[in-house]
Amino acid sequence: MHDITPDAIVIGVDTHKDAHVAVAINGLGARLVTASFPVTTQGYRQLADWAASHGAVHTIGIEGTGSYGAGLTRSLAAMGVHVIEVGRVNRQLRRRHGKTDTVDAESAARSVLAGDAQGQPKTGDGAVEMIRHLKIARDTALKARTQPMVTLKTLLVNAPQALRERFIGITGKMTLIRGLAALRPGTPVSTTASAKMALRALVNRWLMLDAEIKEHESVLEDLVRAQAPALMEAPGISTGTIADMLVVLGDNPQRIRSEAAFAKLCGVCPVPASSGKTSRHRLNRGGNRRANAALYRVALVRMRHHPPTREYIQRRTAEGKSPREIRRCLKRYIAREIYRHLCTDNHQTIPCVKGA
Repeated sequence: MHDITPDAIVIGVDTHKDAHVAVAINGLGARLVTASFPVTTQGYRQLADWAASHGAVHTIGIEGTGSYGAGLTRSLAAMGVHVIEVGRVNRQLRRRHGKTDTVDAESAARSVLAGDAQGQPKTGDGAVEMIRHLKIARDTALKARTQPMVTLKTLLVNAPQALRERFIGITGKMTLIRGLAALRPGTPVSTTASAKMALRALVNRWLMLDAEIKEHESVLEDLVRAQAPALMEAPGISTGTIADMLVVLGDNPQRIRSEAAFAKLCGVCPVPASSGKTSRHRLNRGGNRRANAALYRVALVRMRHHPPTREYIQRRTAEGKSPREIRRCLKRYIAREIYRHLCTDNHQTIPCVKGA
């Protein structure tokens, strides 16, 4: 980084569950000292004091600011220390120099010094972090709810004949749930009684998880609506989509420098793939895949049910664009719309820009 003076100190930190390893280098790239600190509030303070004892600290680069380094990042930010998020170590360099915690920490410091690492970490201390917590709980409960239903239907297939004939033909999920919940197996002295006991247990498990999911969704609805009330009314955009986007942005969306940077973060910007006389772009397989999947779902809904989007598809099809290319364009426009709602004050819906 051009504004780092030779006597300034840059710190790199390799984070772990129980201890963080830090390396200090000066503005000329000379390695000064290394140390390890416990992952505690006191350890965070010790790391900050240790860094300051070697000179004027310009920046601290931290690996894993969203996982093992989250607590350290928040603590240093509260102290007013400039923190940079450092990505994974280059695999080619790792093969060349090997891997230790000290080597990784030094690599983080050199990435900051070279200007390769410039990302501002998420603060993780506001409403968006609350949304992230609840969404994780909701998503895992949703996944867990699937298993008892699959097991229940499998058990019905080979249940005693009388029980099988009573329930196997029921197509409505809630009708089946209510019927099985009303079973009274009694003492398991027969295969019919034991099957009833197992089926009712699976139904009760499903109902418990269903109630948990609904509770999470109710709280998420309130939190998301408070963060993006206008976006909630946009066509094809659900609470889950907005929650995914808010989690990507974090509590400090100003860290995303531009709409194009947000599109790249979501993996919806085209990647140049030209060579010689061939000029083309390819699909971007990077970025946050959860955000990319959310944009894909919004695009599908609008392609089916949103009249302006359907008109756009007809126009682009007439121009010779394939359905896949049109879908990529729509995802890019939707990303632009979401960025304007969440990161700026210009709340404009632009699913199909005229002349695009």
